[in-house]
Amino acid sequence: MRRKGRKIIYKTAEEIELIRASCMLVCKTLAYVGSLLRPGMTGEEIDTKAEAFIRDNGALPGFKGLYGCPSTLLVSRNEAVVHGLPSKEQVFADGDILSIDCGVLMNDFYGDAAYTFCVGDVDEATLQLCLVTNESLYLGIEQAVVGNRVGDISYAIQHFTEKVHGYSVVRELVGHGLGRSMHEAPDVPNYGRRGQGPVLSEGMVIAIEPMINLGRKEVRTLRDDWTIVTKDKKPSAHYEHTIAVTQNGPDILSNHEIIVEAIEQNPNIRAIVRETTA
Repeated sequence: MRRKGRKIIYKTAEEIELIRASCMLVCKTLAYVGSLLRPGMTGEEIDTKAEAFIRDNGALPGFKGLYGCPSTLLVSRNEAVVHGLPSKEQVFADGDILSIDCGVLMNDFYGDAAYTFCVGDVDEATLQLCLVTNESLYLGIEQAVVGNRVGDISYAIQHFTEKVHGYSVVRELVGHGLGRSMHEAPDVPNYGRRGQGPVLSEGMVIAIEPMINLGRKEVRTLRDDWTIVTKDKKPSAHYEHTIAVTQNGPDILSNHEIIVEAIEQNPNIRAIVRETTA
């Protein structure tokens, strides 16, 4: 969802550290969820446990109540791209992929990250989609340097996923700035042209989050007015990091490594190991 007419809010070093703390709690929550996931579990179960974990760590769920969101997590299964609402009817099965998005609010600053979990025996085509989507996130992050533009991030993600691998980038949903509000300027699309968009400057904090479809790019919203799914019902993957733009390059404030470590200890979940790209 695109948001126009807003000014970019630059963060001090101290504010960036507060955002880092919030993002780390998000990733600890996702790691905790990743340690629990199994076939037969429900969205409601993991949402309840995630909320308790966040509150026990002195923070508030960042999504719950935001824009009327009823849950702590957004759990998007298979063809659901984002914004899936966890429920007791949402029962996880062997072969599912679950894009789980989480936010927290702590010390007046938000944290935001997402990870796609592969439950049990996921088919090879869908696993490859997850691998490529995950790798595209880091290719986008590499472009988040002072003097570049948002379009350089967008192009890197789109070129790798669409041109190199033949997948589709969702157009309607984008990354965003992050700080005292969950969604700040600038928008960070996953498609675009190099050299276009706002200039990346020191102190910018942005969430980069490729949402990539195995099939066509078109999406639609379900009757719950939240869940966004692919029109062709093919799987979609989603990974997200929050980063700060610094003079020393992009500083990743979230941490997927602890999520991967938790997954590797859970026999019900298959870990996604990053490929090395030229």
